[in-house]
Amino acid sequence: MAEQKMTNEALNVEDALTQSEAFFIKNKKTIIGAVAAVVIIIAGVVMYKNLYADPREEKAQAALFKGQEYFEADAYAQALNGDSIGFAGFAKVANEYSGTKAANLAKAYMGLCYAHLGQYDEAVKALDSFDGDDQMVAPAMKGAMGNCYAQLGQLDKAASMLLKAANEADNNSLSPIYLLQAGEILVKQGKYDDAIKAYTTIKDKYFRSYQAMDIDKYIEQAKMLKK
Repeated sequence: MAEQKMTNEALNVEDALTQSEAFFIKNKKTIIGAVAAVVIIIAGVVMYKNLYADPREEKAQAALFKGQEYFEADAYAQALNGDSIGFAGFAKVANEYSGTKAANLAKAYMGLCYAHLGQYDEAVKALDSFDGDDQMVAPAMKGAMGNCYAQLGQLDKAASMLLKAANEADNNSLSPIYLLQAGEILVKQGKYDDAIKAYTTIKDKYFRSYQAMDIDKYIEQAKMLKK
């Protein structure tokens, strides 16, 4: 009976490790899917809400529009660097219209494009240059940075940034995503108490979220690995 218990525990530990490895494999393809969705949904609202009524801002917004179309079509290289038919690219918009709201948003798009293209160092620089305090977009940028750090193997920075993003967002849409990602990274590092704390926050504070539905599994796996 004791032997069977040990076997079951070993399988649970192996399963937990597999779950952790799967996080990195899965997120290599969908590194900022949730973040991109947030930006696409909110970007227009932010732009119109904060738009300066001057010609330079209007030109910057017009320059940004085509890039948003490319971005939504997953044409990240064209969105970032421009095309041959008149669109300059997010990078040039951010530089030429520096100081405008549109240029600031272009920096966010730049970071997301770089991340999708696997250029994580450049993604972090662009995302870090974004200046905003919106409760959805600003934490989403930090969440994207956290995922980029994870891809670069900088796990301490990754977990820290994801936890910060979750704290700043403080909502059922984004916070549980980042807490779950941070928890899996912390498990990867062997920081089981910190992982359990992140998972428990989902269970206790964001219990209405989708991630809370099976969070007990993650908590138990982390406890099992801690033994």
